[in-house]
Amino acid sequence: MAISMYKASAPIFVQFLTGLSVVLDKTAAHAEAKKIDSAVFLNMRLYPDMFHLSRQVGEANRHAVNACARLAGVELPVFPTTEPNIPELKERIVKAIDFVKSFKPAQIDGTEDKEIVVKFSSGERKFNGQTFLLNFCLPNLYFHATTAYDILPHSGIELGKRDFMGTPIAL
Repeated sequence: MAISMYKASAPIFVQFLTGLSVVLDKTAAHAEAKKIDSAVFLNMRLYPDMFHLSRQVGEANRHAVNACARLAGVELPVFPTTEPNIPELKERIVKAIDFVKSFKPAQIDGTEDKEIVVKFSSGERKFNGQTFLLNFCLPNLYFHATTAYDILPHSGIELGKRDFMGTPIAL
């Protein structure tokens, strides 16, 4: 049975980005209740050489957007590179979700064998569409979403698995 590239991408991206938005709401509420500047949380990281919370959320956004854009063959949207506060970060998530939701299944399905070329600082890497989605974009989304989530309970914010997972959806 062939995989639906659309069903393996867009609904999952929306689910996890929506979960990140909820987690940021809880972060803002915690910061307000404890009279802590929310920037403190946005700049936290699990280890000195890891990205901070804001960048982890940005990377989750980027992998979702890049996957859909490259598979569908459309231009990648540009997100600001400035360090956002929580409302700005949430707005970037909304824009990413809207971008992902703008695709129709026909734009992404059938791209399993499409050549995807990604330029890294170390050089170019070629993927077929299925490998790009299943072995690069989704693992990166999960890694950055998980790391963003893990920073917050480590920082004293009460979160549960449901906050991380969000609600599965069908697009």
